[in-house]
Amino acid sequence: MVNLPDPRNADIYVYVGGELRPRAEATVSVFDSVVQGGDAVWEGLRVYDGRIAELDGHLERLQNSAKALAFAAVPSSEEVRAAIFETLAANGMRDNVHIRLTLTRGEKVTSGMNPRFNQSGCTLIVLAEWKPPVYSNTGIRVITASTRRNTPSCLDSKIHHNNLLNNILASIEANVSGADAAVMLDIHGFISETNDTNIFLVRNGRVLTPHADSCLPGLTRRMILRICRDEGIAAVERNLSLTELYTADEAFTTGTMGELTPILEADGRVIGDGSAGKLTRRLQKLHRNVAFEQGFPLPDQAK
Repeated sequence: MVNLPDPRNADIYVYVGGELRPRAEATVSVFDSVVQGGDAVWEGLRVYDGRIAELDGHLERLQNSAKALAFAAVPSSEEVRAAIFETLAANGMRDNVHIRLTLTRGEKVTSGMNPRFNQSGCTLIVLAEWKPPVYSNTGIRVITASTRRNTPSCLDSKIHHNNLLNNILASIEANVSGADAAVMLDIHGFISETNDTNIFLVRNGRVLTPHADSCLPGLTRRMILRICRDEGIAAVERNLSLTELYTADEAFTTGTMGELTPILEADGRVIGDGSAGKLTRRLQKLHRNVAFEQGFPLPDQAK
């Protein structure tokens, strides 16, 4: 017997390939590209009180990722948005919901890697679950992974793809060490991101974050940089070393799944005083306000 984190998710409907299906029937073909080679792109969205945070940004990134991978017969953003709304309505979901949006290259006519075997267009999957942020907003412990983040010369992190083994290997390291997450470095030894979130440091009142070269330029990351600009908080993108993490006044991660999460300890070094810092707490509050107030309204919330 499987124990679900939220028992309500046992009876959800999932949108797969143009129709809503009960959870137990929400499957794709063994010939689908996501099964054959992880050949898909995805987005994570969060619903706040009848609004989806950064919906247009997520849909734009989905389209860009699909274009970069030369997907054919890609559904329009309007079609994807309609599928999201249909899924949320079918499940009666309006708040405290996370959506895993996946677009695969579609079903192949025979097994194999070559996209020439794809002749049916894309498969769209909308998986909405009642799910709180993955990390506690009080803080997490991290370790540094030996697994390096992909370099753009091998696989560009700006493609939000489903080939996540690089990150999964880092997550395994965190699990084995008993930490909550793993910090991943680029091939030059600078901080890239964690295995599933972007990372920020605070030093002398300034907010610092790595260049979006070997890390995903996350939409929550972008939101925080925009909030800093609007609030007159100095924010800089530059190379960051592990020493700067260890000696930071504050540190936190950002992401749709985790929102803003303070980092309390890294590789056994206590960050700041070991609790969520003042600026981190302020940005947590500002982020929630923006997400609640500026999210894309669900149809019955439109004015």
